[in-house]
Amino acid sequence: MSAIETVRSRQTELTRLRRDIHAHPELAFAEHRTAELVAQHLQSLGIEVHRNIGKTGVVGVVRGGSGTRAIGLRADMDALPMQERNTFEHRSRHTGCMHACGHDGHTTMLLAAAEVLAAQRDFDGTVYLVFQPAEEGEGGAPAMIADGLFERFPMASIFGMHNWPGMTAGHFAVHAGPAMASADRFDIEVRGHGAHAAMPHLGTDPVVAAAALVQAIQTITSRTLDPLDAAVVSTTMFNAGEAYNVIPDRATLAGTVRAFSEPVAARIEARLRELCAGVAAGFGVEVGFDYRRGYPPTVNSLAEAEICAGVATALVGAQQVSRDARPSMGAEDFAFFLQRKPGCYVWIGNGTSEGGCMLHNPRYDFNDEIIPIGAAYWVGLVHKLLPRA
Repeated sequence: MSAIETVRSRQTELTRLRRDIHAHPELAFAEHRTAELVAQHLQSLGIEVHRNIGKTGVVGVVRGGSGTRAIGLRADMDALPMQERNTFEHRSRHTGCMHACGHDGHTTMLLAAAEVLAAQRDFDGTVYLVFQPAEEGEGGAPAMIADGLFERFPMASIFGMHNWPGMTAGHFAVHAGPAMASADRFDIEVRGHGAHAAMPHLGTDPVVAAAALVQAIQTITSRTLDPLDAAVVSTTMFNAGEAYNVIPDRATLAGTVRAFSEPVAARIEARLRELCAGVAAGFGVEVGFDYRRGYPPTVNSLAEAEICAGVATALVGAQQVSRDARPSMGAEDFAFFLQRKPGCYVWIGNGTSEGGCMLHNPRYDFNDEIIPIGAAYWVGLVHKLLPRA
């Protein structure tokens, strides 16, 4: 029986497992129930388990044959701090917390693959099953790295997978190079001198200066960057004043920067600093600027991307594997793993209709029908990279 047939024979149980995780979402670094569920499931399969890697992370170790080569397969476990609006039976039981990004499905697909790998062990080497906490903005990947992930589990390469709503269920997209963007944040405080709104000449208006700064920021991508370097600079917050007849003494701005390479992000940061200094001089205000690097770009290594595309093609056919899909300006902390190891992060279609609404949507739900396909992809990747002689 093939891997996909084996998993399909377990569809009912795996769907129940996925929906149980969905009904009990947990936020970043608080995935205690989920982590224990994962650990116990792995142990029931006879898999060696290591808990509390990067606070709440779990690593399972599956060995086959006598080979010394090792690879890592990663799934994320955390949920988002948002209220679910679905009404089905497995909706979130926790107010203000839901699995709106499909990490419940990612965890289930890797557990399903673990079942097949542990039962057959028809590969030569070691597979590290990496169940990561805190992907949603809190940096679970660097936490696991800091906790010795790659020293304790010396893998040659590491691989990730994310469901993608809007793409036909079971299709794959494999990017040779950037798949996701970086995600940096900036905060700007413009300090002027408050005055009566009827007598603006007696003050220094920070609102006008801040408004000019917002407009200037919009020129960064159009006039500073090479047109071929895709990037986004968005001012998403603007706060100033408390009364109709008072010019305030300060205004604050904040926003996000997205790019597919570190040099482009660095150029944007430098230009933001220059614009702040220019507005300060031009309007006679003081401008405080804080720029914080977040997740780096998720960049697949070319050799591993080619391997993953081949595995997906063997599983679902060439017509269902896209090698030229546009990357996303969303961010993903799998990027930290790819800074340390070669690897590839692929997308698997979650569907275009029911169960296919976009990620981070209060009505999102993972499509259980793709569990066998995702699990079979993991198994196929193991067989490709750790073949028996």
